[in-house]
Amino acid sequence: MQALILAGGKGTRLRPLTVYTPKPVVPVCNRPFLLYQLDTLRRAGVTDVTLSLSYQPHKIEQQLGDGSDYGVRLSYTVEPQPLGTAGGYKFAEDLIREPTVVFNGDIVTDFDLQSAIREHDARGAVATVVLAPVENPCDYGVVEAVEGGRVTRFAEKPVAHDCGVNTINAGTYILDPKVLDFIPAGEGYSFEYDLFPALLARGEKFYAHVPEGAYWMDIGAPARYLRVHHDILAGRVRGVKLDRRRGDSDIATRAEIDRLSLVADGCTVKPGAQVVNSVLGEGVHVEEKAQIVNSVVWPHTRVGAGAQVSDAVVGRGCHIGRSAKVGAGAVLGDKTSLTDYTQTGGAL
Repeated sequence: MQALILAGGKGTRLRPLTVYTPKPVVPVCNRPFLLYQLDTLRRAGVTDVTLSLSYQPHKIEQQLGDGSDYGVRLSYTVEPQPLGTAGGYKFAEDLIREPTVVFNGDIVTDFDLQSAIREHDARGAVATVVLAPVENPCDYGVVEAVEGGRVTRFAEKPVAHDCGVNTINAGTYILDPKVLDFIPAGEGYSFEYDLFPALLARGEKFYAHVPEGAYWMDIGAPARYLRVHHDILAGRVRGVKLDRRRGDSDIATRAEIDRLSLVADGCTVKPGAQVVNSVLGEGVHVEEKAQIVNSVVWPHTRVGAGAQVSDAVVGRGCHIGRSAKVGAGAVLGDKTSLTDYTQTGGAL
């Protein structure tokens, strides 16, 4: 079994965070995001992994290398132009020799991949799509299946009255190499709009796998990106353990950091400062009486004395002035500078 991670998107909905940092390696609890997907694959015994890239590929390859540090073997393909989800799979055809797990490169999940692979093999499936139940299924691709798992309908972002079930396409597939024969080469082609409806029309063995009690989150928008951090901090994502929540940092005796917060190496937290349910990246400097609550602060940012950061995401190398307020919903891109007493906020 091999794996392909579709990691070529520009991360437009996550801007300004992704202007300088491609979405696949944005930090999630101070680790490049893709490492969580590599962990899921490695736990299932899948170690031969290809990354399909497009946007700033050199930055991703520079961080992840050949994968040996993470217990996998990484190969890379770079699309000459956006080819769609299935088109990216087809573009990697020369590297695919056996059934392949395909991940969308913006999903955090803790489902049992090994169980899905076993079920796929037992059914003799040509394709298996992993499903997740959500509250608002019409925002995603709705998938209907009969008892036994055979997919009967696939509707990408249907209108509200057409959402008969709450199970959606979770962005994880297991595909037999014969599926490659159904995808045109060098063209934009989608799993959701093109390939999966074609498999249904052909009567191929197309099945759904519904994990029990699995966590699933698309980090493609700032609100969900922040939510994933809070879920990991609270221990709601199985298989993700934060064994070391305090890095080698200079934390004043009179600073207050709650038990949930994660503080990387090289941080400075001055007396009277408070850090609550938050993540501080490497080298963050928090001055006296500053407050950081329910927030994520990327590396080498400085938070001035008496400043308040609440329910926000702050990018790399920012400067937040004295007594400034960064309110709920604010997303600050890298190297943002806020003068003293500035107030900012907005919908995530």
